[in-house]
Amino acid sequence: MGNRQANGAADLTHLRTFLAVYRAGSITAGAAQVGLSQPTVTTQLQSLERRLGRPLFDRLPRGVAATAAAHELAARLAGPMDALEAIAGGAEPEAAAPEPPVVLAGPAELLATMVVPALATLVADGVRLTLTAGLTDDLLGGLRAGTYDLVVATTRPRGRTVLAEPLADEEFVLVAAPGLARRVDSDRLRAGDPSALSDLPLLSYAADLPILRRYWRHVFDTRLVAEPALIVGDLRAVLAGVVAGAGVSVVPRYLCARELASGAITALLEPDDPPINTAFLARRPGGSPRRHVELVRRRLLDAAKEW
Repeated sequence: MGNRQANGAADLTHLRTFLAVYRAGSITAGAAQVGLSQPTVTTQLQSLERRLGRPLFDRLPRGVAATAAAHELAARLAGPMDALEAIAGGAEPEAAAPEPPVVLAGPAELLATMVVPALATLVADGVRLTLTAGLTDDLLGGLRAGTYDLVVATTRPRGRTVLAEPLADEEFVLVAAPGLARRVDSDRLRAGDPSALSDLPLLSYAADLPILRRYWRHVFDTRLVAEPALIVGDLRAVLAGVVAGAGVSVVPRYLCARELASGAITALLEPDDPPINTAFLARRPGGSPRRHVELVRRRLLDAAKEW
């Protein structure tokens, strides 16, 4: 009898470990949640897979992808296991321990300008947040590895290990301070001749002028060949340079709407078909998300309708 109890306890531990990895999308992150080492978690998963006779996860360079067997097992486990965790912790499910912070990542300027205001009421209601700024490719790698719960991505994520929902479209605007704008031959510019800007400094958040090059290609149907006069890795700082009269740049309209309305900067062109970029809200597939993660996700999707 004692041996059967020991085996049963081990099975329950393995199931708890499985559910943590399934929800986190990563062995490393799952191990942290259950307080075990990564090798121990790997051994437990292998034991569970042998017992079931089916693989539960496909191992990826970063994180894991749940198989159909894992989705089926998680659907059966989630409710009873969560209830058992609450009972074992001495609390009713409704009075379980506070959820950990929702870890959300994205471009610094978008987090500051749009995301934080949209989530302010959730924070006031008790949802804890940890925000991290960075470049989309790096942040998506962190999402796959279980570092982040949600990522606001400025490019569409690829592959089966990430689910992405369109969040909002950002329109790009070619802007300058009024003093510099007066130096531009606007007739030439409206005729599609970007050489009207050739004497003005270009401000960019990266050395390869990614947003400017996209604007030139879309609006002027030509390749931009130039060196930036100012490089700073935050579009808010780029906008500050434009306002101060340092040069010309292309920035998202949401970021510069106030400055345009006040006259601090001028839109040098208002093309009928401006360049548009879609931002996506990315998350890992599988498992029922934590309640606060789902609250944040839904609030961002709702708020984005007004952006």
